[in-house]
This record gives sequence, structure tokens and C-alpha cells, in this order.
Amino acid sequence: MVSLIQNEITKIFLKKKMILIAILLIVLVGLFAYGEKYAYDKTISKFESSVSGASYDWKSLVNQQIEQLKGRVDSPYIPESAIQSINIQIEQLEYFVSHDLNPITPSTARFTVEFMEQSIILFLPLLIIILAADLISSEFSNRTIKLLLTRAVPRWKVLLSKYLALVMMTTMVILLIGIISGGVSRLFFGVWGFDEPIATGFKYIGGTLNSDSVIRITRLEYMFLVYALGWFVSIAIASITFMISALVRSTATAIGIIMASLIGGQFLQFFLSDWGIVKYFFVSNLNLIKYLTGSFQPIEGMSLVFSVLVLSVWSVVSLVISFFVFSKQDVLV
Repeated sequence: MVSLIQNEITKIFLKKKMILIAILLIVLVGLFAYGEKYAYDKTISKFESSVSGASYDWKSLVNQQIEQLKGRVDSPYIPESAIQSINIQIEQLEYFVSHDLNPITPSTARFTVEFMEQSIILFLPLLIIILAADLISSEFSNRTIKLLLTRAVPRWKVLLSKYLALVMMTTMVILLIGIISGGVSRLFFGVWGFDEPIATGFKYIGGTLNSDSVIRITRLEYMFLVYALGWFVSIAIASITFMISALVRSTATAIGIIMASLIGGQFLQFFLSDWGIVKYFFVSNLNLIKYLTGSFQPIEGMSLVFSVLVLSVWSVVSLVISFFVFSKQDVLV
């Protein structure tokens, strides 16, 4: 089994997928870090000019943001769902000010977490698709499947070695995201900020933000929690993509199917949130991190435990189908 896994990992490295992923991360992280630094500096400049050149104070800036959000709530053009979301932001900001928690000054730790929060819906799945989409289908399209199966090992071991190699490489992608986003953002912000306190555990109950279960932890602890959830989501996406790669014999088709599912799922969640069955689709449950921030939930009945269970079921079913199809399908190509 060890030699089979090593063989699969070698194949992935020979295809230079990790190099492509690293380049994409460096470019995107650099752009995001520069954009955040530019936006922050511009915000500070506007704030100082609006208060007659007074020095920067984060509490004053947060209070200014709160007043701006309250002004948006009074607008007749804001939909009800958006008003609820804005009210949550206001309550969270007020909580931060009253508990002396700085929610806006950028740091390496803050950016590293924010990048994962923004990536978990689409960019992170895209990176996993790059790894997993051709893991099985390419064996058929390149006509190497018969050579692979000439080894004196059962098919399930061959497939298991591919999946374990995928899990290892998926874990490496998560580590790469943390290392690259941390290293690049350090160049822009110059502050690590891992020991800063942060509040998490907000809950949206009965139309209001509930802070009874809020706890204070360091940004380093919160980062590990966020990246653990990102890893879990990545494994789920990898398992589903792995199944699609086993079902079709074309890499392009496999990529098209999973990308269409991701994008289509976002549309379903946005336009058909009242349709109960939507919450059981794996795409609707990818953003596990939103449960840590108390973000407004568009689909009633969803929770962190619910989403974890749904993704777990999708992963297990995907693996069962993958092993069944691979063990039974004709490989005479």
C-alpha cells in the first residue's frame, strides 16, 4: 500500500499541480493583501481628514462604521434579508467596542483567517478540483489503466491508494494556503497579531444576535479552528470530485460537472432558499466558517452540526460509489 501511495503522489508532483497551486496562491494572496492594505490606508486617511486631522483611533473608526450601517438600514431600497444582515454587523461591532476588541486593524493573523473565510466557497474547491478531477479519469484517457491494474493487488487497494494520496495532498494544500497567506501578508502589514484576542460563538436566534455563548480566544487558536473547518470542507470536495472522476473517463467532463455543481449550487441557495431540499445539497453547506461569526443564515434549520453531517454523508456516499464503480467497470480500453 505504501508503494502504491508513493506512486500516486509522484504522479501528482510530476504533473506539477502543486507548483500551479502555489503560483495561484502567491498571485492571489499578493493581490488581496495589497488591496486590503490600500483600502485600510485609504480609510484611515478619510477618517483623519473628516475629524480635522486627529490621529487614528480604531474605536472612533468603528463607531463611524456603525453610524454608516445604521444609515443603510433606514434606506427604503435595502431588502429585508439585507437589513437583518446589517443589523447583525451593527450588533457585532457594538460588542467589539464595548469589550475592547479591535475588529479592523489588519495583521498577518487576521488576513490569514480572512483569506480562508473568503476562499472556502469557491477558490479552495477550485484548488482541490485541480488535484482530484483527473486522478482516475486520466488513467482511462491516457490508456494507463491496464498497466496500473497489472500489479498483483486488488482494485480496491489501487483506488484506496489514490484516495489516501489525495487526502495527503489536500492537507498539503491547506498548509500551503496558511504558509503563503501568512508569509506574503507579513510583508504588507508588518505585524503578526497571533496573540490578539478575538470573540467567536455568536448565534443568530429569533431574529437577533445572541452573544451568551461568545468566548474570547487568541487569533492563533481561531486560525487553527478556521483551517480545520477548511480542511474538512476540502476533504468533502475531494471525495465528491474523486467520485466524479471514477464515473466519467474524461478529465474535462469531470471538471465541468463539479464546477457546474459548485456554481449552480450557489444560484440555488440564493434564489431558492425557501425550498427545503436545497439545504441538503453539499454546496449549501460548504461555508462552515460562517457559523463561527454568527452570520445570517439564509436557510432555516441549518447549523454547524447539520452542515458537518450533510458533508460527511456526501463524502461517505461518494466513496462508496467510487469503489463500487471502479471495482465493477470494464477497463478494456
